[in-house]
Amino acid sequence: MNDRTERHPAAPGSMPNSTAATAVLDRKKVSAVVGLLVFFEITSGFIQLGVAPLLPDLGTEMNISDANLNWVISVQLLAAAVSVPAFGRLGDLYGHRRMLRVALACVAAGSLLVALAPNLPVLLAGRALLGPLAALLPLEIALVRDRLPVELARRAIARLVGALTLGGLLGGVITAGLHQVIGDARLTLLVPAVLAIICVPISFLAVPETAQLATGKLDVPGVVLLSGSMVALLSGISLLSSTTGLAAGLVLVGLAGFAGWVLLELRTEEPLVDLRALAGRHVAPFFLCSFVFGIVYFGSQAPDATFLAAERDTAGYGFGFTALQISLVALPAAVSAVAGSTLTAVIAARFGYRPTLIAAFLVIGATFLAQALLHDEVWQLLAFKVPVGFAAGVALGAMPTVIAETAEPSRTGITTALYNNVKTLGGAVAGAVVAAILATLVLGGADTPRESAYVVVWLMCGLLCLGAALTAGFARRAE
Repeated sequence: MNDRTERHPAAPGSMPNSTAATAVLDRKKVSAVVGLLVFFEITSGFIQLGVAPLLPDLGTEMNISDANLNWVISVQLLAAAVSVPAFGRLGDLYGHRRMLRVALACVAAGSLLVALAPNLPVLLAGRALLGPLAALLPLEIALVRDRLPVELARRAIARLVGALTLGGLLGGVITAGLHQVIGDARLTLLVPAVLAIICVPISFLAVPETAQLATGKLDVPGVVLLSGSMVALLSGISLLSSTTGLAAGLVLVGLAGFAGWVLLELRTEEPLVDLRALAGRHVAPFFLCSFVFGIVYFGSQAPDATFLAAERDTAGYGFGFTALQISLVALPAAVSAVAGSTLTAVIAARFGYRPTLIAAFLVIGATFLAQALLHDEVWQLLAFKVPVGFAAGVALGAMPTVIAETAEPSRTGITTALYNNVKTLGGAVAGAVVAAILATLVLGGADTPRESAYVVVWLMCGLLCLGAALTAGFARRAE
């Protein structure tokens, strides 16, 4: 039984005029507040992708080795694995706005700490405080789904995903440009810190709270076991390329922890995640799609960059591009992804969310297969960037909407949080798999990957997306 009931539009004459007028005003107010949530997501994307182009110079300025620089990214990923499920369920129980404020405060403190860090330990502490960035979108999705009717909520979710994508685009471009002008990586990082700090008072001024809260309590053992399993698994995957023994041990611990967590959730009266509800054909295929999307989305970024940077004279492929040229090649995909995620609700309103998601994965899959065959000219790669970017944006907009609508209203926060974790896990798996492929298929007497290694990666991405489209086709409507 649901912790609360869904609200449906009342029939004409079923409520007093004053009540109806109040409802209309409240709806307009909530719709206006979506603009503030959009600002939060732009800031989130800016912070998440803004640090990447600064890592080499940050390492030089702070005397941090390349190996330790990897932890700058990994620590935030691990912190997100811990915070996302906890924030999602706490939002369901105690209010999504309340937890949104807590998350924004953590992000503001972490961003400032990262910009002012005098050494690596303080820098990593700041990055750990940025973990709740990944919890912002699930909390916002739960909030708009609670306060808006279905169609308006779908449009709001599409706008939020589009804002996150746009923020990532702006973060990479603007941060790199500012750093070229300022010349100091830590001073440059004060810009996203200021944006994060501005978000905190805004969340106290206008954002409404969830109208009805779930009943029950937080499954603390479930949170601890799930978070610990995610940390062990992601840590093991990130270490596979350097310390095989330790990495394998952590992966095994993580998998064993997941098995124990499943048993715990099935036996708990008020579980963190209702696994029986998520195991049905109306929702499980979409979680599998999100896992595949994480593999493809995160797994293709580094190979694309290194392929473009490779020197054709020595490697037999590539274009010898600089970092700026590589970012310009990626720009069409980023712009079209923003457009795709923004237009998701419009497209899905005409064709339906499941057919839209299936079509998006088919386009992504076909594009990667085509890239595996045609990649000798820059214009070929640029031609592929637009459709794959647009389809990825549509998929990013459709998946959280579909998954949120399959959940009980009282569990929207934790369900969308789980979607985020599954996608993150896919990205972590992609990092290990792609690294293994590029390290195995190398030119004789060197550590430079063969052209065939990139072809294998693109074929893998293409086939996985076609498989995801087929999987989504087996999903059925929730009864």
